Amino acid sequence: MRKMIDIDFGSSRYDELVELRYKILLEPLGLKFLDSFRPEEANYLHIGCVEMLDDKLVGGLLLVPLDNEKIRMMQVAVDTIYQGEGIGRELVKYAEKRAKEAGYSQIVMHAMLSVVGFYEKMGYRIEGEAFDEQGITFMKVVKDL
Repeated sequence: MRKMIDIDFGSSRYDELVELRYKILLEPLGLKFLDSFRPEEANYLHIGCVEMLDDKLVGGLLLVPLDNEKIRMMQVAVDTIYQGEGIGRELVKYAEKRAKEAGYSQIVMHAMLSVVGFYEKMGYRIEGEAFDEQGITFMKVVKDL
């Protein structure tokens, strides 16, 4: 059994989320997590998925306010051991719920090409053309809440 949680910036859970994001998203690309970005994250909404049996953080993401209407979903990460079990879908649904509760009307995301289909199945639409960031090709996907 799993539960979705909000994670407080600077907490030990936050440190676990930073480590998970690094392990799943950055390390395979040879990128580092820069501590200089931590202060910016104080204003983000940090969401996690916890395995209740052992209290282990198995997934997470960030929601970053862009303006009064739009919020950006970033760094969706699920521990490799748990991928394919629907955790990503649960995280995204919870993030949409939290964004709507916070008064946002649209979620925006830069999705790697390999996961664009996943987001399309969840009701996201592609906007614009593919683009590269740090050698990775992305598509902008959006969903009205």
